[in-house]
Amino acid sequence: MYITVESEDPSSEVEATDQPVEEGIDVTDHIRPKPRTMNISGVIVGETAAQTRETILKLQTTGSMIEFVGRNYFQGVITQFQSTHDYKVANGLSFTATLKEIRVARSSYVETLPAPIRAQVAPVISSGRKQITEKKKTGTKGGKSIWEE
Repeated sequence: MYITVESEDPSSEVEATDQPVEEGIDVTDHIRPKPRTMNISGVIVGETAAQTRETILKLQTTGSMIEFVGRNYFQGVITQFQSTHDYKVANGLSFTATLKEIRVARSSYVETLPAPIRAQVAPVISSGRKQITEKKKTGTKGGKSIWEE
């Protein structure tokens, strides 16, 4: 899908954790990067402008990873999309969008264990379902019931 982007505004930010001290300025003990973002703006024109807009909205709502290639290269998701439909753009629309870098977590679960660990694991023993036996009344003795299994 091709769109005309007039402006690209990439942003990169880090979080510095500060610890207060008795005298002077705070001590910064480490830096943690935040996800990169990029704001883009432009126009979508032509007979397929409405269809292109719907495709972008679908990519946004499903959280699909996109690849943006312009003056800057960016891989991420669309977190914000806004379109303007006015007289300035004939047969189309103008838009602004925010792209955000994401990191997808992967499961650490492993189907098979390594041989040394597998040897330490006890096999699962299943004895199946147990049949329930009912007690049967056989008679009375001195006015009390006698039960047997």
